Amino acid sequence: MDALFLPLAGAVGASVDQVKLISCLLIAYPLGSVFVRIPADKPNLRHLFNISVSLFYFLPMLGIYTGFLQLLGDILITYFAAKFSSTSKIMPWFIFIFILGHLMFNHIIRVIYDLSYETIEVTGPQMVLTMKLTTFAWNVWDGRRDAKELDKWQLEKSVREFPSLLEFLGYALYFPGVLVGPSLEFTDYMNLVHEKTFTAPGKHEGGRRLPSGRKRVGYRKMITGLAFLGVFVVLGGSNNYSVMVTPWFTEQSWPKRVLLAQLYGTCERTKYYAIWTLTEGASILTGNGFTGFTSTGQSTWNGAANVIPTVIEFPSNFKVLLDSWNMKANVWLRECVYKRITPKGQKPGFWSSMLTFATSAFWHGAQVGYYLTFLMGGFITSAARLARMNFRPFFLPAEGQPTTTAKRLYDFFGAVISLLVLNYVASPFMLLTWKDSITGWARLGWYGHAIVIGSLVFFYAGGTGFCRSLQKKRGISATKKEASASGTATPVAEKTFQVPPAFDKVIPPLE
Repeated sequence: MDALFLPLAGAVGASVDQVKLISCLLIAYPLGSVFVRIPADKPNLRHLFNISVSLFYFLPMLGIYTGFLQLLGDILITYFAAKFSSTSKIMPWFIFIFILGHLMFNHIIRVIYDLSYETIEVTGPQMVLTMKLTTFAWNVWDGRRDAKELDKWQLEKSVREFPSLLEFLGYALYFPGVLVGPSLEFTDYMNLVHEKTFTAPGKHEGGRRLPSGRKRVGYRKMITGLAFLGVFVVLGGSNNYSVMVTPWFTEQSWPKRVLLAQLYGTCERTKYYAIWTLTEGASILTGNGFTGFTSTGQSTWNGAANVIPTVIEFPSNFKVLLDSWNMKANVWLRECVYKRITPKGQKPGFWSSMLTFATSAFWHGAQVGYYLTFLMGGFITSAARLARMNFRPFFLPAEGQPTTTAKRLYDFFGAVISLLVLNYVASPFMLLTWKDSITGWARLGWYGHAIVIGSLVFFYAGGTGFCRSLQKKRGISATKKEASASGTATPVAEKTFQVPPAFDKVIPPLE
């Protein structure tokens, strides 16, 4: 089908693979409206519809034939391993290691053949499938455990009735998210298929349980995603991290290089904003992402979001920034890695964070740049947590009092530092090679390392004790300290770029 897309690819200056991918994401919009018109009392038809659309994407549209067979193999191995070993504690770890190992194998193949990010092949969809299959394994294991041993998320997502193969295939190949996400849990998929999610009172379409407002939100996401894509097409070609390793970049003054790095980071992120917003809108059109009704009866659809661009670009601190990026992956890392590797009865600590970031790096690929970014991310998370616990309580207003000027200034400087560190640490993620990554950091004067390592040295060399002593002298309450540790506000009107409540409850920090 490449011949159909060659003229458009030439017109916009993109690769044929990229144009085909975006076309798949846009085709999902009208198909989402078809999906909801399949009666909920015929769930098998909905499963077959998901499978059929995904087959169309992988085979004639994208031409990923052998790659699809690999994905199908992962799906079947996960299904039968979970079915026949559901009571074994080894089962979820076996599936996790096998599926992640297979993904890593394909990442290595991609590096060997030096495939550019413009080339669409199996690893992109496999990353999404890895989250779904490994999460399913843990959900099945949780379904066999005593409910008293489970936390709220585990209890809600646990699978106690093992699905049929058709149901599982429909879940694994749910078409709006099969290529680039969003991921979802099996229980949420089944609730979507049977329309059990839509039980709250409110306005509904045509007398059905499906809430009204779905199209309004979904197509608004489509327009927003296309706008981000337009920004990337216009600006991304000449404003990206690869410029940092050119001779021209060295001719600029250091302050200008730092400012340019901020521009490059934002332009690089617009392609992720575009793709994730487009898939979110398509998911909403199938009914996925429903989060209830407002007090005026208007439906809300925040549950399929994978990114909140405004929070990324205007964060109040590094925690909310991290929580608002690749949000479904954050949930996966928290539930399938961070909490699972922590011994029972112990609180997660530094090594839990580092192992979680290491898993995230393996999941992303085999390039050295990923490991540099995520290794640095572990230290950034620890430094940011210490800063929140030790500095933030001094600026929180008293309970019941309005936000002070000091708190606004603290939020402003926190946002600036968070963005500076983000755009610094993200450069290896895009430059990929050791040589280019180190060159890029060196040309920025290693300012990100200075901020992060300097902060850790300060806190571990006596800064924490000094701040705690000063907090005690000033009579700062335990409520403020707890709010600072979690990154949430005390019961006052703190409105600076806060994560929406639905997300604040679902995605705690990886620390």
